[in-house]
Amino acid sequence: MTTASSADHPTRRDFLFVATGAVAGVGAALTAWPFISQMNPDASTIAAGAPIEVDLAPIAEGQDIKVFWRGKPIYISHRTKKQVEEAKNTPLKDLPDPQTDEQRTKPGHEQWLVVVGICTHLGCIPIAHEGSYDGFFCPCHGSVYDTSGRIRQGPAPTNLPVPPYSFLSDTKIQIG
Repeated sequence: MTTASSADHPTRRDFLFVATGAVAGVGAALTAWPFISQMNPDASTIAAGAPIEVDLAPIAEGQDIKVFWRGKPIYISHRTKKQVEEAKNTPLKDLPDPQTDEQRTKPGHEQWLVVVGICTHLGCIPIAHEGSYDGFFCPCHGSVYDTSGRIRQGPAPTNLPVPPYSFLSDTKIQIG
């Protein structure tokens, strides 16, 4: 008769070693989890810099909306054909900060203007559809922008900035 060696059959001692090792591994992972997860940015930080999607379908022609991206107001204007033509036909020599309307809009989507709604003079928030050019008017210091967000009168040195954006479809854009 032959006797079985401990290598052939696991013993209780082998089971206790494996069970102890498994419990220690799970305990180490559970202990490390809070330290690792605290290195991730919180939700408000992620939301502050994350791109946003905007549905353009409900915006009627001639209407603007204001959304916020990275804590900044963004004006999205659905310009009329008349506003687009006026912006395109403005001579560059009449502009303190010359930019064509084509440089400020996306090809094939000229009716949509997307600009950061912060006056480039002292950081005030201009009012849409106001002023001599039916664009934006900053009531604080009198800067007047046209329907393309270009400075036309007043102390502001530059045009309203255009944020990075792209069209996801004909009725949806992503800002950021």
